Amino acid sequence: MAGNQSSAGHLLALIRSGSAVTRGALQQATGLSRSTVGNRLDALFAAGWIRDAAGTSTGGRPSVRLEFDAGHALVLAVDLDTRHARAAALDLAGGVLAERLGELRISEGPEAVLDELGRWFAALLEETGRPAAEVCGIGLSVPGPVDWKTGRVNQPPIMPGWDGYPIRDRLQQAFARHAGGAEDVPVLVDNDANLMAFGEQRAGYPDCTAFALIKVSTGIGAGVVVDGQIFRGIDGGAGDIGHIRLHDGADALCACGSYGCLAAVASGGALARRLTELGVPTTSGSDVRAQLAAGQPEAVGLARDAGLRVGEVLATVVTLLNPGVLMIAGDLAGTPFLTGVREVLYQRAMPRTTAHLEVVTSRLGEHAGLAGAAAMVVEHLYAPDTADARLAARGRKQ
Repeated sequence: MAGNQSSAGHLLALIRSGSAVTRGALQQATGLSRSTVGNRLDALFAAGWIRDAAGTSTGGRPSVRLEFDAGHALVLAVDLDTRHARAAALDLAGGVLAERLGELRISEGPEAVLDELGRWFAALLEETGRPAAEVCGIGLSVPGPVDWKTGRVNQPPIMPGWDGYPIRDRLQQAFARHAGGAEDVPVLVDNDANLMAFGEQRAGYPDCTAFALIKVSTGIGAGVVVDGQIFRGIDGGAGDIGHIRLHDGADALCACGSYGCLAAVASGGALARRLTELGVPTTSGSDVRAQLAAGQPEAVGLARDAGLRVGEVLATVVTLLNPGVLMIAGDLAGTPFLTGVREVLYQRAMPRTTAHLEVVTSRLGEHAGLAGAAAMVVEHLYAPDTADARLAARGRKQ
């Protein structure tokens, strides 16, 4: 390894991955001299990013192991849904230090929602007893397509008033105003299905190199993780399967304004409308989930039918991606819906495509989005190039 491939940031990556966790192992992995490794580790120690841990002994002097210090900073993460939000302060290993769940309607618009999140941040930090200065980044999960480079949502069907809105800037300002945080704290924004997939893959299936998660709640979306990285497409539109048109759904009006979309036929929102028409008042995907939990017969039947329709689309998704894990998550991720998905999926996809496929439900449940949002921030801020840039900026300030 030479040049930038043996920078302090790359040494940190080796330590975090467990590939090289002693000074000797780092020398061997990078080809750097003992003094150069020492100098670069000094920068990481000075930043508080690594620490010495007890090593193992084979009879001689025990080696000193190096480890990433997951407690040296905090991440604030938010999973924003259509009618409520879940926020938390977490350490850099994803451990939840304080959490809040409350009603927060996305239809109220970005100004009101983001300002309220600033107040939530202040309350979370007060609960942890940690200062705002220890927050290294904020991660936000939203139910719409996101342009990763700009952090702005792009024509979101169920987020009125949010299209192209400068979320990063406004959330930074709300954090500074209400929690006393820095106005330049990094804010990262991504789609909810992407972040759920990222959180679930890291937590339960770290060795799966092709992982797909389908979220079926008020809308329908998919997140794909390939080789440990979220696949977003060119401008964040990858996985927006809720707007694939069905050949026989011409009468179903979607929130996007088109007719025949999968979400208009098989989402939690669509089932809520159907149940209401049948005399079972239901307003959202979460209400459908409550009906399913109670065993409401019409809800059970509609959920199975919705699974059949989603399974039709997933047969193509599975054939295209050849994932090792297909996870069903969201409000409808129960037995009736899953039964419908499996029935059609295994009928329509080639046996070779499904031979090594696991079709499963969420492990992290309602915390998947939070876990993914926090992991997104940590992986970005401590990636080699970003870590090196942060260390250089830190050096200039001293």
